[in-house]
Amino acid sequence: MPVFPKISLRPEVENYLKEGFVNNEVVSASGKAAAERKFEALLNHLSHPPSFTTVRVNTHLASVQHVKELLLDELQQVWQFNGLSVPVLQHPDLQDVLLIPVIGPRKNIKRQQCEAVVGAQCGSAVLRGAHVYTPGIVSASSFMKAGDVISVYSDIKGKCKKGAREFDGTKIFLGNGISTLSRKEIFSGLPRLRGIGIRMTEPIYLSPSFDNVLPSYLFLQNLPSAVVTHVLNPQPGEKILDLCAAPGGKTTHIAALMHDQGEVIALDKIANKVEKIKQNALLLGLNSIKAFCFDGTKALKLDEIEDTEGTPPFSPESFDRILLDAPCSGMGQRPNMACTWTLKEVTSYQPLQRKLFPVIQWKISEGTAVSVTGQGDPPPVECRADHVRMWHCSQVQCN
Repeated sequence: MPVFPKISLRPEVENYLKEGFVNNEVVSASGKAAAERKFEALLNHLSHPPSFTTVRVNTHLASVQHVKELLLDELQQVWQFNGLSVPVLQHPDLQDVLLIPVIGPRKNIKRQQCEAVVGAQCGSAVLRGAHVYTPGIVSASSFMKAGDVISVYSDIKGKCKKGAREFDGTKIFLGNGISTLSRKEIFSGLPRLRGIGIRMTEPIYLSPSFDNVLPSYLFLQNLPSAVVTHVLNPQPGEKILDLCAAPGGKTTHIAALMHDQGEVIALDKIANKVEKIKQNALLLGLNSIKAFCFDGTKALKLDEIEDTEGTPPFSPESFDRILLDAPCSGMGQRPNMACTWTLKEVTSYQPLQRKLFPVIQWKISEGTAVSVTGQGDPPPVECRADHVRMWHCSQVQCN
């Protein structure tokens, strides 16, 4: 039974997604009514946290069993909900992925008179185990003081005005916490306050925060992202390209599965994102990664005269395997209670995806290329190469 309403979308966006989901192939297989029920179930799933928090073990530095034991000890020390045992499970098929059950929803939490309203993005983070950071607070009761027990709500439609004393619009209850600041301090107009504004003590969903938890051994990563690299199946000694690689989750996963033997080229066209890839590689102790600030649509070298000496652009058939996780709407990230994007914005990624796809067809030799499309994003082009695998995030079971 859903606790939250289904994800709020513009009608034209919902109709567009429905047309793609309830297509002729699906209808012929299960019937129109069943296909429509599955689509509605998907919209409900999107507004709720997943059943598990998934973390990937950096097997380059330690064994899965060792990291699992370290994580159990860490969770016992930082878990703030007394008397609750936190299991850590190993994924049955992906041996380097650990699963921590998300407990909830809890329906016996007493709502408080003192309230705070946070933005939708902050609210989603709270549902995944985060505390409320001061910049995310949009509204607070006029009598709120430091140390008060506060009921926290999410303004999923972005209608609450900053600094409001009360809000009667659409809001979703996230649980209770203790304020570290007064309302006056939060909205004083002084230089922007940072840090925790409300420390969550009774969240509706219990999920441990992984902020700075075993940072060299663990990488917080959604399950579909971890699956993708196993589909690619990189091997030691190979040369592999990761297009649109930031922030480096799949890049570092590729290098770890290769035992850091070979060469992993990571491209992204935004400089600070490339720095993030380098930082993650350094943190995880991986030396086989080379990250470049470069536009992936221009990564194919057509002029053979100039020698770029291992830097982009690259000659055709330069790589054993290629991963393309092209930019997409990101609407499949959970929880996601509301998306205000227009249909034009949702479909704006497809032209870029079409530009990127031919690049991977030309740059690979006899190996495998995997192209990923996100939830709600149809494949950008028909695949006409036997060695290119189209992989859609909806292939992972939603829980």
